[in-house]
Amino acid sequence: MDWTLEVIVVPVSDVDRAKEFYSDKLGFHVDIDTHVTKEIRIIQLTPPGSGCSIVIGEGIPTPGGRAPEPGSYVGLQLVVADIKAAHAELVERGVEVSDPIEVAPGDGGTFLYFEDPDGNAWAVQEYRVRATRPLYEVLRPKDRT
Repeated sequence: MDWTLEVIVVPVSDVDRAKEFYSDKLGFHVDIDTHVTKEIRIIQLTPPGSGCSIVIGEGIPTPGGRAPEPGSYVGLQLVVADIKAAHAELVERGVEVSDPIEVAPGDGGTFLYFEDPDGNAWAVQEYRVRATRPLYEVLRPKDRT
C-alpha cells in the first residue's frame, strides 16, 4: 500500500498575514480558503510543483486537542533544482533568506533558510538531479521493488 504525505498543518498566529506570506512572498498556490464552520477556517496552499500542501487556519481540530504553538515548527523543507535561482526569486519577493550554504559536497548538500512571520523555520535544499528526474526515481529506481 502506498502512503502519501499530502498536507502539513502549519501553526500560525494570524491567518491572513500567513496566507499573504505563503502566497505572495513564496508563490504557493491558494487551493482552498473556506470557512468550514463559523469557527473553523481552512486555507490550503501548495508550493509550485509539489504533491504536498500546507494548511493554515483558525479553529482546526487537532489530535488529542493538542495544538502546536505558532512559530514552533523547525525543519520544514522544500526542494529545488537550482538554489541560486530560488534564492534570487525569494529575495526579489522580499523574503529574508540566508545565502546558500553548502553543508556537504555533492548534489543535495546545499541549503538556504528562511522563516515565516511567526518564526516557523524552513529549509530549501538543492537537488540538481530533480531538474531531469523525479526524486522517487532517484531514490527508488524502476528496477527495484
